[in-house]
Amino acid sequence: MTEEVDLLVIGSGAGGLSSAVVAAHLGLNVLVAEKDPQYGGTTAWSGGWMWIPRNPLAVAVGIRENIARPLSYLKHELGAQYDEARAMAFLEAAPKMVEFFKNQTALQFIDGNSIPDFHGRTTDAALGGRSICAAPFDGRQLGRHIAALKPPLPETTLWGMGIASGAELRHFLNAMRKPASFLYVTQRVLRHGCDLLLHRRGMRLVNGNALVAGLAASAFARGVEIRTSSPAKRLVVEQGRVVGAILGSPGGDVEVRARRGVVLACGGFPHDAARKKALLPHAPTGHAHWSAASRGNTGDGLRLGETAGGVVASDLVQAAALAPVSLVPQKDGSFAHFPHLIERAKPGVIAVTVRGERFTNEADSYHDFMQGLLTATPAGQPVQAWLVCDHTFMRHYGLGAAKPAPMPLGPMLRNGYIRKGNTLADLAQACGISADGLQKTVNRYNGMARKGVDEDFAKGETPYNRMQGDAAEVQRQGLSNPCMAPITRGPFYAVKLVAGSLGTFAGLKVNTRAQVLDASEQPIPGLYAGGNDMASMMGGNYPSGGITLGPAMTFGFIAAQHAAGINL
Repeated sequence: MTEEVDLLVIGSGAGGLSSAVVAAHLGLNVLVAEKDPQYGGTTAWSGGWMWIPRNPLAVAVGIRENIARPLSYLKHELGAQYDEARAMAFLEAAPKMVEFFKNQTALQFIDGNSIPDFHGRTTDAALGGRSICAAPFDGRQLGRHIAALKPPLPETTLWGMGIASGAELRHFLNAMRKPASFLYVTQRVLRHGCDLLLHRRGMRLVNGNALVAGLAASAFARGVEIRTSSPAKRLVVEQGRVVGAILGSPGGDVEVRARRGVVLACGGFPHDAARKKALLPHAPTGHAHWSAASRGNTGDGLRLGETAGGVVASDLVQAAALAPVSLVPQKDGSFAHFPHLIERAKPGVIAVTVRGERFTNEADSYHDFMQGLLTATPAGQPVQAWLVCDHTFMRHYGLGAAKPAPMPLGPMLRNGYIRKGNTLADLAQACGISADGLQKTVNRYNGMARKGVDEDFAKGETPYNRMQGDAAEVQRQGLSNPCMAPITRGPFYAVKLVAGSLGTFAGLKVNTRAQVLDASEQPIPGLYAGGNDMASMMGGNYPSGGITLGPAMTFGFIAAQHAAGINL
């Protein structure tokens, strides 16, 4: 069978859906092909945050900065990987992208005006005003299409209910301490229960689930079809131009001709063992890397691009957006991959190696944390560590996929995910780490926590660290560092961390219009790359939260306009 469209988008995460919505708004006939049975990709599991300097929500409250400041921050952060042309293209188009979606689509935003950049000591780092997130979205707006939306990652939810970061998360953590928070949580849980009865899933969508839902609703409203269970098998190339692709389907292969081009947005290669073996030195077999990205992201887009002459970047500082991950046992014997993004900065937890020693600032970004672990791991040894806390921390914050009180801890103890010891020596034995090393580390850490100064790794000294901590809790304990509290009250708990990621950075090389480049750095006619199929403009660096979704949305916006004959 043969079909014709103007633009074919392969992949249904933020990068692909951004292109689809903009192209349809400009009058193009668009088809989105998704190989999984549900649409949304890794974006649907993500926090949904986007790094967008000079965004309209910040400007509206008086946070104004010249483009030179974020450009300077990127220049200092990216070093040799700094590409001024791409950086300028992103910084100039990103606010326009937000304005378009805010004014023309169902997707709306909330500000992150108090969220600082990761590296507060770098020149021109900001204390806020550079982050936005998708606003909560009512899933009922999707109508029948809600059934095919990928739900949030179960391990990060409460009974399948997504919890928004910021104020909402604080309510859930304080539900057993503050009446107002208890009331808020009760109302949320009751509403979610009603949704499960009526719709068999939560309808108040937040974080990345809200981002996908807002984009998808906008796409459907403009006549875009999101066709699931439709893997792209190969590109159709004629006289050097990409003119379509062959899609698989339950009824047989379909040739889709695309008059204006094809956008590859398949989510990179986090579950492609061969590509991981080639690009991730810490995973020499391609398997010792447990990504929290969608399991459908197996490098399809990169392979398709290479068949048309595209080149995958191999010169990045880091090929993946690293994050510590714990493996959560499932009833069928498999493991879910839980990304540790939040609790590491809270007061009363440390990370140690098998020697029982700390190795980095636990409150730094997930990417920086993993860089520290990689550096601390001797050559040839498995990349692993343990997060260690006491009973007070566990019941207040939880640990990984183990939820705080009043949720029961027993199931996570019985399946071995959480290790427990009445004393630190008992815990060390349960984890297979040095008891002497752990005791010495905890003793030293507790002394520093009482003083409020981390003399070893400067925990709690940057704005990002402090924002991730809990100032109210340490004040309640009479302490001063929002990221540090003594670990004293048994029993003690630990969870094992392994090497993982939120996605990959090494994608197809592109120009400022998101066109895929060949080995001569010339654009391949009719071929674009978006999301993690596009080589990260950050060059394998991770300067701030949202540096994946921000550029994904923005270059999707740019690619669609170029395909429609508009140059920004």
